[in-house]
Amino acid sequence: MNLIGTRRSGPNDDDATAPVELPHVLVTVAEDGTLAATVDGTPFPPPDAGAWTRATFGPLMDAITKDRTIAVRVEVRESDGSVFTDILRTRKPRRAVAPSENPVPETRRSRHARRVPRLAEVTADGFVPGEDVAVATIVSHTDATGTGEARALIDLDDLPDGTHEVILFGRISGTLAVRRLT
Repeated sequence: MNLIGTRRSGPNDDDATAPVELPHVLVTVAEDGTLAATVDGTPFPPPDAGAWTRATFGPLMDAITKDRTIAVRVEVRESDGSVFTDILRTRKPRRAVAPSENPVPETRRSRHARRVPRLAEVTADGFVPGEDVAVATIVSHTDATGTGEARALIDLDDLPDGTHEVILFGRISGTLAVRRLT
C-alpha cells in the first residue's frame, strides 16, 4: 500500500504548505500559586484587582483568547519543574437567531416548559425504614428514611383541580397517612 500520494501543486502552493503558527502562551506558576503569563514573549498583565492565580486560570485564558475566538498553544510551567502543554481551540460561533416576523403560536408544551412549578411538601411518620411509600392520587413514589419518615414534594399543577388531600401509603407496613394540602 502506498501511503505517499502524488502531490499536486497549484498557484498558491507555498501558502497551503506553510505551517500554521499559533500564539504561544507561557504561564509560569510561582510557589505561592500566582501566575505570570506571556503571549509570544510579551507579558500579559494581571487584572487591576491583583495577580493571576490558579483560581483565575480560566478567566486568564478567556482574556488571552478573547473569549475563545483565538486559538493558542498553552504551556504551563509548574514551580516543581513539570510542564504541561495544550492547544486551546476556538469555540464554534453561535448564530444569533433573528426574531421571527410571524410569531409562533404558543402550545401547551411550550407553556409547560417555561412555567415555575408550585410545590407542596407532605410528611408523615410510622413507616418501616426504607419502605416504598405510595403518594396518592398516585403522582409519585418516595422512600422512607432510616427513621421511618416519608417526604414527598408534589407539583400542585400536576393534580386535578379541587384536590386538597394526599395519601401516603406504606406498601409494607400498611401505614396510611392522609394529609391536607395547604
